[in-house]
Amino acid sequence: MTDFIPAYVELLQRGELQERVVEAYSRLRDCNICAHECGVDRTEGVFGICGTSDQVLVSSYGPHLGEEYPLRGWRGSGTIFFSRCNLRCQFCQNYEISQANSGQETEPGNLAIMMLELQERGCHNINFVSPSHVVPQIMAGVMIAAQAGLRLPLVYNTGGYDSLQTLELLVGVIDIYMPDMKYASPQTALHYSKIPRYPQVNQAAVKEMHCQVGDLHINQRGIATRGLLVRHLVLPNRLAGTDAILRFLAHEISKDTYLNLMDQYRPAYKANQHPKLRRAIKRSEFEETVQMAREHGLHRLNHSRSRSI
Repeated sequence: MTDFIPAYVELLQRGELQERVVEAYSRLRDCNICAHECGVDRTEGVFGICGTSDQVLVSSYGPHLGEEYPLRGWRGSGTIFFSRCNLRCQFCQNYEISQANSGQETEPGNLAIMMLELQERGCHNINFVSPSHVVPQIMAGVMIAAQAGLRLPLVYNTGGYDSLQTLELLVGVIDIYMPDMKYASPQTALHYSKIPRYPQVNQAAVKEMHCQVGDLHINQRGIATRGLLVRHLVLPNRLAGTDAILRFLAHEISKDTYLNLMDQYRPAYKANQHPKLRRAIKRSEFEETVQMAREHGLHRLNHSRSRSI
């Protein structure tokens, strides 16, 4: 442990964290937790696009040594993988988790136990994977865990289709935001991930995240404690619109953005139904992307080829 004190501890001490948990749960009745804003009453067991009621489904949890080094360090990132997702990516490599009813229903108290166990095991942070549709339950779990001594940075590891209203509830709760930026084209996003207005929603969310936490801060031990880390998966045939995304990061966020350019795309799930997604990316496509990033002035690049993320 270090002298780092996460912001959510101060919110807890002021009583504000509990107030935010109450507000977040109230939004489940006419659900606008993620950017789909389905409007269903999840407290009555009605499912929206995410297919989740007011109970979260946890697929697994544990120290994860496959994340970016500033997150995983030498003891791992304490990941909690939530089942279901508010995206419908046709090439998802984790579709058994994201688009099926796998996992165990988990109360906030049990989420807190998981967080405290991961802290006890020496993890450098608590990493919420696919959190966008279960923010109220996460906040409740964090409150309980913080009351019991949780003091690790919290990572919001998201597909990037996040509600600004919900992100506002997370001011001072989340220490590290790690959004995907998947597409520059709304038509492409709708076709391959079944999500409307993705670039508009995604870019607004990334701006808000950066406004809250700034550029990624890495301590003397090489471990991230606060800030924004962006992931971008390079797709074959330039489908992601990578150049436009890199331009946005450089000119509307910060040239100091910590960016992971990911090369591990391979056809999975329903990708073979889409001709342009039927192959892995070429080395030349990935190298072109790295060069684009450098030309835009983005210099904090994580881009090792064929590394598991």
